[in-house]
Amino acid sequence: MTGMEARDAELKKELDATLHARKELGADYESALVDSFLEKVEQRLDGAVDRRVRRQLAEQQMVVARDARSPQGSSDSWGERFGFGIVSLVLAVPLSAIGGGVAHLPGLLVAWVGIVGVNVVQAARFSPNFFGRRRTKSDSDWEG
Repeated sequence: MTGMEARDAELKKELDATLHARKELGADYESALVDSFLEKVEQRLDGAVDRRVRRQLAEQQMVVARDARSPQGSSDSWGERFGFGIVSLVLAVPLSAIGGGVAHLPGLLVAWVGIVGVNVVQAARFSPNFFGRRRTKSDSDWEG
């Protein structure tokens, strides 16, 4: 018998006892017996709701704990930044040759402005405070 079936069996016994008591005591005590039975049902419902709420809170706390332990920016790995830098330098060579060969100095400058621009955008993506203000003396962690 599962837990739910056991609780249902207990509740059925309570109902049978209440009906039996009503037969013995008569209609005069009917409202008191019904109130008593409903109070028991309410207590069981409250207990079931409390268990469910506690279980859901525990599950949410587990999810929050797992998120706190996981790396904050898994895409912000050193390897990805290093790889992007290497690819950027490798592509800089042919872009410089093409830009310098076709348009001479202006073409070379345009190629390098593009390379630097892509790298700045990538750096800003990984470092949200990249364009933010610098720390001043008043921002010190030592002051209260």
